Amino acid sequence: MKRLPLVTSFILFIALCASAAYWAMQLLKPPLRAVAAPPQTAQPAPRLDAAASLLGGRSTAAVASNFQLKGVVVASNPAESVAILAANGKLAQAIRINKEVVPGVTLKEVHSRYVLLSEGGVIKRVELPADTKAQMEVDISANAPGAGSPPANRPGLSNSSRPLGNNRTP
Repeated sequence: MKRLPLVTSFILFIALCASAAYWAMQLLKPPLRAVAAPPQTAQPAPRLDAAASLLGGRSTAAVASNFQLKGVVVASNPAESVAILAANGKLAQAIRINKEVVPGVTLKEVHSRYVLLSEGGVIKRVELPADTKAQMEVDISANAPGAGSPPANRPGLSNSSRPLGNNRTP
């Protein structure tokens, strides 16, 4: 019990040092700087066409007005497809995928009725003219017989003598 006052004094001295250190730090700390929050910018609403392309819909692209699509050759291998394009009123030329049409404009995709061009990272869509589309539909329907219809040129049977509405052979 002789040492109890000494241990108590030591514990109180440690508490006094901790308290002095805490208050010294509180009084000597630098003042807080005001931090301004960055200005809130209005977030644009998400585009519906972007969501449509994720869910299997058709996305719209910007239309390139200084290019005219004259024709397309769609191959089974997409890298071999060719588009016939006229740029800035010049003569039409055949362009393969990933080749430059004019400096800065690259042909990205070739489809049966349109092509997609990349101009500075912006995708632009160039469509076939309406009269070309109609001509293509006529050519396709004339060359391919419909399901269940007899071939157009059968020997011994002219188109005028074929019975209408009846697919039986005479």
